[in-house]
Amino acid sequence: MFTLVGKWTEHWMSQVGGATQMVQSVLYWLAHARFEFKQFVQQSVVIGVESFAVTAMTSLFTGMVLALQGGNTIGNIFGDPIYVGTLVTFSLIRELGPVLTAVVIAGRAGAAVTAHIGTMAVTEQLDALHTLGTNPTRYLVIPRMAAFLLTVPILTVFSNVFGVFGGYLVAVYALDVPGEVYMTDVTAFMGVSDFMHGFLKSFIFGFLVATVCCYKGISTRGGAEGVGKSTTGAVVTCIVMILVLDYFLTAILTAFKI
Repeated sequence: MFTLVGKWTEHWMSQVGGATQMVQSVLYWLAHARFEFKQFVQQSVVIGVESFAVTAMTSLFTGMVLALQGGNTIGNIFGDPIYVGTLVTFSLIRELGPVLTAVVIAGRAGAAVTAHIGTMAVTEQLDALHTLGTNPTRYLVIPRMAAFLLTVPILTVFSNVFGVFGGYLVAVYALDVPGEVYMTDVTAFMGVSDFMHGFLKSFIFGFLVATVCCYKGISTRGGAEGVGKSTTGAVVTCIVMILVLDYFLTAILTAFKI
């Protein structure tokens, strides 16, 4: 038992150390080399634009479910589905919007990034880049990390809009809540700090997904089987860490009134 715990701890610490070294390399090359803008644009399209539909659909139906469940529950207690808009908006903007967007992007774009870099690693293309005088971190990791940091917050904003719209559809057409009342509930209690609460989370989640997926790709070994293991491990690690980190971020941001 203790042997297994020790091996797991050693493996986990080695992974954290390797990812930290990669981030240090990213900071070094950002300061000492030309930014690969073309790669950045390409990865922004792959990670952001091509993920728009699935994130929008996820948030749309999440907002619809929140409105339906919340409206029915509030209606059973108070006899009228009041403050449905407030419930949907706060739930999405502060918590579910950033979390679900990051999870969806990790499962879609993050897996693709890990598989792409991992395939290059097992086919020795990363060694070839070194031979040609190109650092893999500068050429592969930095553009993808920058793309995640740009696109995840933007997609989170759009996801929040679609989620609130989904709640509006259910509130108006299923719960018979007047549209004006719903929109008043949305805007009456929502402040800038509430928006920033979720927006800051989206930046951190984007950095997390980028770091885990790029490191898992670079550290891939063992041929096609290794690529599959790295891709699965990257997605699972991202999802678990997003959910765990969300709690601590919520506690910290709430303590600072954000």
